[in-house]
Amino acid sequence: MIKHSNNAQTSLVDRLIKSQQELTAVEKFSQRHQSITEPANDSLYRDLIPLTAPEAGEQYSFEIDLDACSGCKACVAACHSLNGLEEGEIWRNVGLMTGGDDFYPVVQHVTSACHHCVDPGCMSGCPVRAYEKDPVTGIVEHLDDQCIGCKYCMFTCPYDVPSYSESKGIVRKCNMCVDRLRVGEAPACVQACPNEAIKIRKVNIDDVQQLSEDDSLLPGAPSSALTYPTTRYISSEPVEDKGLPVDYHAPRSQHAHYPLVFMLVLTQMALGTFLVSAWLYFTAATEPSWLWALHILGFASLCGGLGVAPLHLGRPLKAYRAMSGFRTSWLSREIIGFNLFAAAATQLLIAGLWFTDWIGLALLSTIVMGVIAIECSVMLYVATKRPLWTAKRTHALFFLSALILGGSASLCLLSFYGITFKLVAAIVAVATIAKLFAEFELLSHLKVAESTPEKLSAKLIQTEQRMPAMVRVALAVVGGVIGPLLLMTGFLPSGAMGLATIGFACVFAGETLERYLFFAVSVARRMPGAPN
Repeated sequence: MIKHSNNAQTSLVDRLIKSQQELTAVEKFSQRHQSITEPANDSLYRDLIPLTAPEAGEQYSFEIDLDACSGCKACVAACHSLNGLEEGEIWRNVGLMTGGDDFYPVVQHVTSACHHCVDPGCMSGCPVRAYEKDPVTGIVEHLDDQCIGCKYCMFTCPYDVPSYSESKGIVRKCNMCVDRLRVGEAPACVQACPNEAIKIRKVNIDDVQQLSEDDSLLPGAPSSALTYPTTRYISSEPVEDKGLPVDYHAPRSQHAHYPLVFMLVLTQMALGTFLVSAWLYFTAATEPSWLWALHILGFASLCGGLGVAPLHLGRPLKAYRAMSGFRTSWLSREIIGFNLFAAAATQLLIAGLWFTDWIGLALLSTIVMGVIAIECSVMLYVATKRPLWTAKRTHALFFLSALILGGSASLCLLSFYGITFKLVAAIVAVATIAKLFAEFELLSHLKVAESTPEKLSAKLIQTEQRMPAMVRVALAVVGGVIGPLLLMTGFLPSGAMGLATIGFACVFAGETLERYLFFAVSVARRMPGAPN
């Protein structure tokens, strides 16, 4: 009996053990997780974003592990899908760097997006204050409803970050998926990366502001001192050894911005016309009968330039907002300057009709406002800090254009009255020669060994933009040098009107081509694979 009982107990234990090995899937899952207090795989996503908000003096930033980036572009696809971007609209991009030598070649994929800079150029340049930097997180956000599509932020951002939406007529960009971060979720690009190459980290703002002119995010990228970007690229090897962007030595023509081309040419011609008018008015013994015609010409040119300018906007009906950013944006200041210029030119026409004693004062005020407006135009491009748009070069190009265009237009108009002013013709010829030197001094950079932006711009003039450059020179020589010299010598007294008209047509076409080249060859340093 005892033996039988022991056998029965042993059999029961065996059965219990066997039943424990045959738990259902639900029972096994419940048993395995009944003692776990944190979500499964917590480290796989919480480690990719900070667990606490930035403290004073800190902000969020992207951290990119170059060793982990395989160039799969999962981050690009996730960003595009989550944000509902249009075809061709890119907020995150993957570029390529190459380097090394035949024995140890280097190929490095690089993912990049907005760097949420400490001093964002897009925000300071925006004329409608469509950008704001969160004081807590440091994230630079774009206000779509405020944007007018002027694209000036695409000039002032050295990293080609803002992306223009043709259908919406506005610029948009990465906001680090701030709505996801607020609820403890990683941004789309961070979550989608299969290798965890992208992370969100907190950086010390003071440390970022210590960056110098020689510092850059990556070899071949723009200087970090321009806007103080917060993105960090890390690697087990020195980042300096990763090579250079694949297009580092390849010049690429830039967008020409045709409305801006004509706006600049016409407004500068207006200033030049008023300058000629003022000189003739104050040196004449009596008030010239043709003075009114010169004023009409200058006013019409100014109106034409201001009329074509809104064509550059994606949302021209919102242009009235463009003066709100005057505290930081040179575009706002330019618009205010041209409004004052137009107002002064209008009161000059009124003075010519009913208050002739005030013509001299009205003419001087018009010139002062015109100079201020053109100076704002100059600074608008200088503020972008592009290597080709230096203060010296841009001042020379814009103000010499005013003299050449205004002088040539005045000679053409006055030829219908049978008048030729030799001094005006001489000024046009000298200014044209000086301007050609200022433009093509750029070609001297071809001798430089390194692929500087200036050298790449010169290469563009030699290659892709060779024909426009050659035609520009030919038109300048014919209309701006030979024509005025013939008028000065009186070589064709009976054909002065035709000569002056042909000369002005050549000058206007040549200056338009020059302004096209001003935009088309403005090469600057870029991030690898920057799309815009």
